[in-house]
Amino acid sequence: MNTNLNHRRPEIPQQSQDYSPKPQKPWSLTKPIEYLCREQRLMFILIGMAIASAFFFLQPQFLVSRKQHGSAAATYGKMPYEIAEELGSSISSYDRMAIVRKHQPSVISPGAKLPLGLQRKPLRVVVTGGAGFVGSHLVDKLMARGDSVIVVDNFFTGRKENVMHHFGNPRFELIRHDVVEPLLLEVDQIYHLACPASPVHYKFNPVKTIKTNVVGTLNMLGLAKRIGARFLLTSTSEVYGDPLQHPQKEEYWGNVNPIGVRSCYDEGKRTAETLTMDYHRGADVQVRIARIFNTYGPRMCIDDGRVVSNFVAQALRKEPMTVYGDGKQTRSFQYVSDLVDGLMRLMEGEHIGPFNLGNPGEFTMLELAEVVKEVIDPLAKIEFRENTADDPHKRKPDISKAKELLGWEPKVSLKEGLPRMVEDFRGRIFGDRKEKSAGSE
Repeated sequence: MNTNLNHRRPEIPQQSQDYSPKPQKPWSLTKPIEYLCREQRLMFILIGMAIASAFFFLQPQFLVSRKQHGSAAATYGKMPYEIAEELGSSISSYDRMAIVRKHQPSVISPGAKLPLGLQRKPLRVVVTGGAGFVGSHLVDKLMARGDSVIVVDNFFTGRKENVMHHFGNPRFELIRHDVVEPLLLEVDQIYHLACPASPVHYKFNPVKTIKTNVVGTLNMLGLAKRIGARFLLTSTSEVYGDPLQHPQKEEYWGNVNPIGVRSCYDEGKRTAETLTMDYHRGADVQVRIARIFNTYGPRMCIDDGRVVSNFVAQALRKEPMTVYGDGKQTRSFQYVSDLVDGLMRLMEGEHIGPFNLGNPGEFTMLELAEVVKEVIDPLAKIEFRENTADDPHKRKPDISKAKELLGWEPKVSLKEGLPRMVEDFRGRIFGDRKEKSAGSE
């Protein structure tokens, strides 16, 4: 059976369709007006025009007020952000922020209000050796300035009591760490103070002392390089050794015994300065170098072998004050608050250094003993002993460079600062005795 299935549709002849464009609508003026009037569009346009007109109308008054702020800062010539803009891309953002801080009206008049937008940005700062004598005073001033501070200390000479009053402050952190081991942090500035500074402490383990100076400085410089932080090294007047130049200028290279009992500290600090400058030249790290002369004040270690603390502790205990040699060696003594001010000026400034930070007032050891007797006990006795090896005969800083470039010089005299130190030592020495006697009972 044959079945034929045909599914084909019948073919319908296609009619040719010629293309014709869509006819244009006639243009009318009323339609745009109707569009603007719908949904309050015209009102919003008028409001925008009024706001723009008000801005351009008030702009001259804005410029006048800006000039008034500029006249308030006339000591510095121009507004800080104008100075930063003129320097343009030739400086980093860190330096631009430092310029703004440096020229703020608050520097001229601490009680003045800053214009909007010129408030100083708080920094995140690490202080190695921050629980020590100088470090703890530096931490106090940084905290008072509003910065966030991280103290790194292994407590070889530092004491928790020096920074305990900051515990509980959210802007303060304390890390027990030895800078000989690497450390990873994110900060804006690094104050590198970590190293035992008194003869008793740095002679106790001389190998450890030079490792702290060399390896510890390497680690902190490496951290500064990685995170782009500014680095300040606290060097020492000991880099001059037993100087043949008096007073000592920063250009003097020193007279140091490289194999003596003090060499672990003297040569260690000299090497630390070398590393600091090499990182600056080779890795473009922003560095600062301070050479610190004899410093005294509250929180010094009581029995650290330094002459001021020795004399004060011995006079308070009614012991003879020990003078080594003939007592004609000279030293210069600066109060700790003056040093801290110098360190912060150096860090915030634009000069690398090195800078001598010390008090140019010069005293022999016998003259110092007389001042201590006058403050504590006029009947105190003096005992002479054989002088120690490599003890410098004269030490006096030339601070003309710091005066000129940092605007810094010490303000506190020995007769003004020594009573403050004596008060602190008296409380710690006799307070310790009371605690011991109470414990024995």
